[in-house]
Amino acid sequence: MIRTHGTSMTSAHYARMGEQEREGIHTAALEILQRVGVEVHDEQAREILAGGGATVDGVRVHIPEYMVARAFATAPQRMTLYDRTGKVALRAGGYNTYYGGGSDCLNILDHRTGQRRRPVLADVVQAARLIDALPELDFVMSMVLPEDVDQSIYDRYQLEVMLNNTTKPIVFVSPDFEGCKAAVEMCEVVAGGVESFCRRPFATCYINVTSGLIANQEALQKCIYLAEKGLPMLWIPLNAGGVNSPVTIAGCMAAMDAGILLGIVLAQLVNPGTPVAVPGWNGGPYNLKTMVGNYVLADEQGVPTEMGRYYNVPVFGLGGSTDSKALDQQSGFEVTLSLMTALLHGANIVHDVGFMDAGMQASFQLLAIANDIIGFIRAATRGVPVDDETLALDVIEELGPTGNYLDHEHTLRHYREPFYGKLIDKLPYSRWEKKGATTMEARASQMVDEILTKHQVAPLSEEVQRGVRAIVEREQAWIDGQRQP
Repeated sequence: MIRTHGTSMTSAHYARMGEQEREGIHTAALEILQRVGVEVHDEQAREILAGGGATVDGVRVHIPEYMVARAFATAPQRMTLYDRTGKVALRAGGYNTYYGGGSDCLNILDHRTGQRRRPVLADVVQAARLIDALPELDFVMSMVLPEDVDQSIYDRYQLEVMLNNTTKPIVFVSPDFEGCKAAVEMCEVVAGGVESFCRRPFATCYINVTSGLIANQEALQKCIYLAEKGLPMLWIPLNAGGVNSPVTIAGCMAAMDAGILLGIVLAQLVNPGTPVAVPGWNGGPYNLKTMVGNYVLADEQGVPTEMGRYYNVPVFGLGGSTDSKALDQQSGFEVTLSLMTALLHGANIVHDVGFMDAGMQASFQLLAIANDIIGFIRAATRGVPVDDETLALDVIEELGPTGNYLDHEHTLRHYREPFYGKLIDKLPYSRWEKKGATTMEARASQMVDEILTKHQVAPLSEEVQRGVRAIVEREQAWIDGQRQP
């Protein structure tokens, strides 16, 4: 975790937009909410919003400005997630930045063969164990969509193996409302009860919302359900500029922001104080050259994150991804720049590290490489301590211009502090050649294999494993029953 924007220059500083630009987008979003309205495709959600002062016309809901102001009065400025053992792992808020993988890629770039293939549940297991071991990655997502389980309830199988193979916080995704409820039940079993999970949540739901101006029923149901329990949520409406919103950055972001504000208002009406994170990507022009939803585009960088910082609520960002299909120069610069911009703009929970090909392909090697890049970025942007110990004037006076600093006790106290990385090669050519003349890609593959061979995760108790498995089996029986003629 690295905190940026410290006032004493304890960190890096950067801003994409100023106060005037952010205020302009916010004002436009308020006008959209009140004058245009948002489609709300759930009757209960419409009733809750109407009870709070909104005007309802069919599925179109118009929200006045005072409802938004009231919601921000109770919306928390940070979201705390714990690890499976109950220790604080993420304090998402302000300019604290944490990184993790993504979910549900349809393909995986096999680190052993170099070939693209369809993933299975064992890949979800390995992704969880790998991220659990990588020190610069802070939370776990499934990475891939396994094709060897029932596709109607694949998310239940994903969460079961994630709970068994990491102690780090989990971000889960469910295609339906029932899956969200089942996920919370599984987490409650692991936590030891409903109240225990609510008090120290180690997992949160990524809610996909259709767009800024259309809130789908499943997303609204999840929002209400999680808010009723007081559980943190990631409310993520996304726009595609030029497709479902204006192509200009400001217009696209204003329309998307209207949907963001809708989620905050709804959650706070249900249960004031419910933590809600907002999106830190999109909000800019879609790639109209290819009509592909690219993951790394220049123009959108930082715009939605700036709005999240303007509202002072947690931001669910995106970084460490590439639209390249291979581990090449493009993947290197896109991964690095997206990780860096997410941090500098102040995104808090940055997902999709290790994603390739516009989110269609996952790579374990890229996860390992990104782990080194994140370490470098954190070292490069953290503040520089300036005090008697670090200035070391007494050491300079003692040794003078010709002294040997190499074996001085001051050097021995501090020489381990600089960041060097596990995969970055800094050897002279002769030593690099002697060690096999490997590329970073090859070294990453070896690291992944070593971790998967050696890294052990503290297991859940047999009783808890049975409790989680019982929920998965119940869900399988339920979906089988739905298919009966």
